[in-house]
Amino acid sequence: MKKNLIRLAGVTMLLMLLFTALGTSGPTALDRSNLYEVFNRHGALGVITLGAALLIVTGNIDLSVGSVVGFSAILFGVLMETGIDLQFRSLGINIVSGPIAPIPALILTLMGGVVIGLVHGLLVTRLRLQAFLVTLCGMFIYRGFARQLTAKNTGLVQVRELHPEFSSSIDFLRQWLVGKAPNGAQEFPMQLVVLLILALILGIVLHRTVYGRYWYAIGYNEQAARYAGINVERQKVMVFVICSTLASFAGVLLLLFAGSANPSDAGTSLELYAITAAVLGGCSLRGGEGLMIGFVLGALVQPVINNLMIFWNIPSSAEPWVIGLILLVGTIVDELLRRRNARK
Repeated sequence: MKKNLIRLAGVTMLLMLLFTALGTSGPTALDRSNLYEVFNRHGALGVITLGAALLIVTGNIDLSVGSVVGFSAILFGVLMETGIDLQFRSLGINIVSGPIAPIPALILTLMGGVVIGLVHGLLVTRLRLQAFLVTLCGMFIYRGFARQLTAKNTGLVQVRELHPEFSSSIDFLRQWLVGKAPNGAQEFPMQLVVLLILALILGIVLHRTVYGRYWYAIGYNEQAARYAGINVERQKVMVFVICSTLASFAGVLLLLFAGSANPSDAGTSLELYAITAAVLGGCSLRGGEGLMIGFVLGALVQPVINNLMIFWNIPSSAEPWVIGLILLVGTIVDELLRRRNARK
């Protein structure tokens, strides 16, 4: 717990420094519109970070969440626009559906995330495959699925043009999930509200229920958890399902917020940002550590850095190495803290 609190203090100090730098970057840096942008990005990244962090707590990792986000955004749009028409002649499979209303399409998209997480969990627990390998393969597979669904951008404009009867449902979802008015104006950073609600629910599960204790125990020492009578396989599958479902939900948020998504690059690199945020928030890549409030704060670092880069006129091409450097520093600090505790 002491180590978790030290890390929590560290990410809090880092955010204080970043916001101080942001406040001195220009007269509009702390304006409402700019802060709405930062906190919307925070909410979107935070939803993915929660799932990635829970997996890391159990000693696992998911490299496919970015592709799951992209696939889910495309799936959500295609379900509303044209429905599904997939043919796999060699397998004798033909999946066809007509256009689906926004709310049922959202539910079906989330169910897709459940299935993805279930497949990941079963491959890891039943076939004893490494989570790294399973999700690395998934990263390519789900990106391919997104391209299989459509070769072009899918977006809300096309849906409205083809199906005007869906407009009221789309406006409802945009207002209550991403805080956008029917005219596209940003009214409130609702993605942050969504993140805080999810963090509260998962925080209670992680810190106040037996499931959370199981997940910490599995990450800290899986063999000891087995000897203690914990059904390790079942708990791992559960966390994989949570992670992929949250990634699918983030895909829905992406389409609702941006208005369109491209199958080739939607969600690209989000898995790296989520892992970085989890590590900065107090996760140990070896598992067994981390606090929910730390995960939420860790997810705020990248949006603030991204905003700072805009005000400082730093090209976006520099963002990858900045994020990579932050992850490296976080990993080094994690190892130094672990060695220090081991000597005590």
